[in-house]
Amino acid sequence: MSVAMLCEQLVYAGCTVSVFTTTANGATELDVKPNGTVMVDGVNVTYFKRITKDHSHLSPALLKAVWKNAKTYDAIHIHAWWNLVSVLSCLIAVIRGAPVVVSARGTLSPYSFQNKNRAIKSLIHNLLSKPVLKRCHIHATSQRENEAVNSIISPKSSAIIPNFVKLPVYHPSVQNATIAPIKLIFFSRIEEKKGLDILINALALVKAAFHLTIAGSGNEVYVDSLKQSAADNSVSDKITWAGFINEDKFELLQKHDLFVLPSYDENFGNAVIESLSVGTPVLISREVGLADYVNKNKLGWLCETSTISVAGMIDQIAAQPHELDRIRQQAPDIIYTDFNAGSIVEKYIGLYTKISTQH
Repeated sequence: MSVAMLCEQLVYAGCTVSVFTTTANGATELDVKPNGTVMVDGVNVTYFKRITKDHSHLSPALLKAVWKNAKTYDAIHIHAWWNLVSVLSCLIAVIRGAPVVVSARGTLSPYSFQNKNRAIKSLIHNLLSKPVLKRCHIHATSQRENEAVNSIISPKSSAIIPNFVKLPVYHPSVQNATIAPIKLIFFSRIEEKKGLDILINALALVKAAFHLTIAGSGNEVYVDSLKQSAADNSVSDKITWAGFINEDKFELLQKHDLFVLPSYDENFGNAVIESLSVGTPVLISREVGLADYVNKNKLGWLCETSTISVAGMIDQIAAQPHELDRIRQQAPDIIYTDFNAGSIVEKYIGLYTKISTQH
């Protein structure tokens, strides 16, 4: 979503944008004509056929197009890492002498190396990533992500610019006094790094009256293990599993008193901004990229990635309904000011202009 909004806003600002991507749609393929350029929301997008069905997304046709066209652009922006589209496109662009920006989007951090495929990642990193990324500029979405990326590579330069976040049509929030039980919401993809296991285990220690809504989907086996954990902790009756929510997500967020995200690692956290845009305060771990922003603007609370910390904070917050109401009133204005699309796109254009003129 953030990448799509970036491209759309760049076009709206008068830039010429081309998107190269694959036909990947999970394990299946998108219903599009490969190698043809189509207009998507005002942006020229070319979908290239991939020859692998896994997350490697190898697409010889895309790589050939990058080789052929790399030098015709003022900047090439690579999004994410650890797949053959990103890594090999980046290598080709560097070899061709084009200015390259890489947005790691959470894939270049100490946590990502410890999480999955450690040996393969370490090998690729030492043989390819480090030497290639030394010749690239890094875009980070938060100070925390910037520090994480720079702890493992030495890029030509780094810039911190926040994600675009699609916000609802602005309207002043209506004050809703918080009453027991406190209504908690976890709104995210359900995967290991999001810390939902911490939250569920923490609920057994919470003394305040509460109800938790879990909005999101994930691997069925993992979701079932979390449901079993809820049963083992005797909190199943206090949890609603809402599944994947898209169209009505802002209404759902606004109906809750507190958004909780105790992630083990999060480069930014779009859902944090989405929640605050409708006035719902947040409790997030210090490992979330937006932790400093939330703390500085007094828009919520921070916790550690531990059950004791999360449970203690929920009890502390439940005892402060006046603070929940204050944030509900103040947060939307702050978010709509700080995450104005027009001001954010100018920062990206400034980055592209800078690396193009310096190249």
